[in-house]
Amino acid sequence: MSKRLTIGLFGFGVVGQGLHDIISTKDLNIEIKRIAIKNPEKVRSLTSDLFTTDADVILNDPSINTIIELINDADAAYEIVTKALKSGKNVVSANKKMIAEHLDELVNIQNEYGTSLLYEGSVCGSIPIIRNLEEYYDNELLHSISGIFNGSSNFILSKIANEGLDYSVALKQAQDLGFAEKDPTLDVGGYDPKYKLVIAAAHAYGVFVRPEEVLNIGIQNFSAVDLQFAQEHHLKIKLVPTAKKLNNQELTLYVLPKLVPKSDFLYNVENEYNAVSVKAAFADQQLFYGKGAGGHPTGSAVLSDIAALRYDYRYEYKKLNNESKLTLQNDYVIPLYIRYINESLINKIQFEYITKHHKSDDLNYVLGGIKISELILGKEAILNDGAFLAEASALIEK
Repeated sequence: MSKRLTIGLFGFGVVGQGLHDIISTKDLNIEIKRIAIKNPEKVRSLTSDLFTTDADVILNDPSINTIIELINDADAAYEIVTKALKSGKNVVSANKKMIAEHLDELVNIQNEYGTSLLYEGSVCGSIPIIRNLEEYYDNELLHSISGIFNGSSNFILSKIANEGLDYSVALKQAQDLGFAEKDPTLDVGGYDPKYKLVIAAAHAYGVFVRPEEVLNIGIQNFSAVDLQFAQEHHLKIKLVPTAKKLNNQELTLYVLPKLVPKSDFLYNVENEYNAVSVKAAFADQQLFYGKGAGGHPTGSAVLSDIAALRYDYRYEYKKLNNESKLTLQNDYVIPLYIRYINESLINKIQFEYITKHHKSDDLNYVLGGIKISELILGKEAILNDGAFLAEASALIEK
């Protein structure tokens, strides 16, 4: 039998309202009792007695047994989630930054207090990847996980490539549709997919990786010449996070734009859609595909977690108990296309190999291999130069 959930909801933005819309259409033995908001002056679609600006009104209410955390502030989310778990309330969260930065601690709190934290909506919107990594791939040997984890960046790249929009116009459209924040750095800078990748890696490989140890370079320096280069080679540019097992002791994680050929599943993933490609020893390659941005897609993932809590579902984190622990390896060499402005940047970067160095009035680029550790050291210089780089395994044969 399912138990009745009485919910305290934190946040009534795009996802919070989407969740409320979905719950209102179904009879799931679920009641949203109170909603915590930041701005009491904002006009709401629901009656004012549902709302409060005091978090403790919800957290200290003994009749509320489930907390749904859907706010943007990662630090405030951490305080809400930890207090709720320690007070015996189960939690559903979609805050990928907070979860990625504190996952090891959050797992320990759940174990100590016997509570459950679910967060399917924090990784790739409506795609149920976390529970599949937990359950379906429980005994699989996973070679890699990669894909398109950020609907905002994919929307921007699609609009530029398919409709000829300027970067700024495509970004504004993404913001107007609620796919990107006013400050888009989290999305276009590759931070959002990095947090999601760190969370997915914990369930795929049983490792806790600090986000600051993972390379992320986004699409903020993407230009018309990069698009032309890709199209001339019959490729598309996508922002792709990758987790790859190198051997029985090591794995690598990174987020970079990638030159994607037509043979790649990701080639046809457009607009705000996400896709997760899983390569496994026995199941081979499988693709999970769905909307990764917007209130209703993310709200549906949150609702799935809420529904699971009615049956006392918990992540078991079984892979954390594996005897052979994997460690992060940042000496992995990535084949890259790097389009640059100033020659001095190329002279500063240590390449492991170079297969092509092109110079012209319109375009300067290098095809070559660079260690992740070198890219981490040179990231600031690369971005400040206005350079754009993309994984180029489709072009470089070693």
